[in-house]
Amino acid sequence: MEIDNKVKFILVLIVSVALFSSLYLYINKNSQYEDMPYTLFIKHMEKGLVEEVELTNSPKIKIKLKNGTGGITDNPRSENFKEELLLYNVKVIEKDSNLTFGQGLSFILLISGVGFMVYYLNKNMSKQAEKEMATMSRIDVDNSSSEKITFDDVAGNEEAKESLRDMVDFIKNPEIYNKYGARLPRGVLLYGPPGTGKTLLAKAMAGEADVPFYAVSGSDFVQVYAGLGASRIRELFKKAKEAGKSVIFIDEIDSLGKKRKGVNNPSSSEEGDRTLNALLTEMSGFKENEGIIVVAATNRADILDEALLRPGRFDRQIEVALPDINARYKILKLHSGNKPVSKNVDFKKIALETVYFSGAKLENLMNESAMMAAKDKAPEITMDHINKAYYTVLVGEEKKDRSSIDQKDKEVTAYHEAGHALVAKKVAKDNRVTKVSIIPSTKGMGGFSLNIPPDKMYQTKKDILSNIMIALGGRAAEEIIFGKDSITTGASSDLEKATDMALSMIGMYGMDEVVGLLNYQVLLNKELKHDDSLLVRTKETLEKLYFETLNLLKKHKLELDCLASKLLEKEVLNEDEINKILCEN
Repeated sequence: MEIDNKVKFILVLIVSVALFSSLYLYINKNSQYEDMPYTLFIKHMEKGLVEEVELTNSPKIKIKLKNGTGGITDNPRSENFKEELLLYNVKVIEKDSNLTFGQGLSFILLISGVGFMVYYLNKNMSKQAEKEMATMSRIDVDNSSSEKITFDDVAGNEEAKESLRDMVDFIKNPEIYNKYGARLPRGVLLYGPPGTGKTLLAKAMAGEADVPFYAVSGSDFVQVYAGLGASRIRELFKKAKEAGKSVIFIDEIDSLGKKRKGVNNPSSSEEGDRTLNALLTEMSGFKENEGIIVVAATNRADILDEALLRPGRFDRQIEVALPDINARYKILKLHSGNKPVSKNVDFKKIALETVYFSGAKLENLMNESAMMAAKDKAPEITMDHINKAYYTVLVGEEKKDRSSIDQKDKEVTAYHEAGHALVAKKVAKDNRVTKVSIIPSTKGMGGFSLNIPPDKMYQTKKDILSNIMIALGGRAAEEIIFGKDSITTGASSDLEKATDMALSMIGMYGMDEVVGLLNYQVLLNKELKHDDSLLVRTKETLEKLYFETLNLLKKHKLELDCLASKLLEKEVLNEDEINKILCEN
């Protein structure tokens, strides 16, 4: 906090005068008197040499002798001391030991200075607090127009782009829709997995409509100060209204618009509810066809408050899904446009092998390959660079120094990864096992088996059961080869995946005959009490599938041994080598 220079000078002057005055009085209080031993004072008094004594409650008393000199001595503070002085004809002067005028003035100056300082600081603190609240309520928005993005810059997501094109047309040509009495949708909710291009779509929509783009994050409105979040909401919409037609983009809206669970719920937040209510009010308060559209993005549409999703708020809800093979091809081509990519690079093949890659992950793949080409000082980005980047993105870079890994650990890793690969080839014949490695990576993996499923809209129950068996294949191979007591911790992530898949199959997708068609997610959200049958049934399912996986690997143990042996010899096997080994056995 800043204080005016004039006020600073006055404060320093008052405090300095008070301190120096007090110090001067303290130093000079008894400077004109000399110390006199008490015994000498008694002798002088008995001889009649003492003219007067000044009595106070202080530890010292002042003495004046008949020859005009004086001194100070200890105050005995006895009850009959005054009577004794009078008996010796000594004049007694009694004084209060309170502050003298000079001391009192110094004290008053000091207290006044401190009081003035406290008053001034308190007054300035109030003004500063008001100023800070006003500053904090102003929200910083991303409204940069240096780089205009259009739908041509967004590959894939054709359905989402088509829905947003309707909005663009509405903003550009409102009179056509007004003629039919159509109302401009106030909000669009983009939901889907992370990295699928929700923010990019919102920017492209604003770019196509050629209107200002106000981008904020839901966390910008989550504040500890009462009313600050709601104030920021109002400030944001005020800016948008001043600009006229515009697009407001709220990223991660789930941090702002979670379902309200009631006043008595301990997880309920009064400030959060106040902020959400401000957003609902602003969205409902738009003038008809004002030209302001709120676009929100979230990875968790299921936890949003119902009031946000009703018509008149977020009228349109558009899923932005992971790209299919055609979309992945377009995204790869788009992100390679500004890179020196070799003509021999097969983007169709890369698109085929990047199942479940998001747009952001594909961009990262091309960026990593460009960095590797630059590191090698290669004239072009080749397929080798992209393949190396592909495995780096998935499992991390290979560890260079592997001298500390003993042969026993290598054997365990080889059989573990061979187990995954063999089960995948036997139970999921449509899947491709493109690479198996026992080289440790920087992401903490001892090795990996890359299993690529086909591009499908849905997963069947058989697909889920097969994937669970593939996940359990590593642990099963360890048990068969090394014994039950020698299984390792290497299967921890596999068991996590298997448990998650089994729980989802039984408790979410209704694919179990015993549990039936119940969705346990609904029961949890409704806070209904239920038994532990889901856990029991999941455990039974995993045990049954593990038993089947053990039997499968025992039946094909020769192939398991051959795969593990080749892995110990070469450390890495590609798809053709894996297929050749299995065909020969």
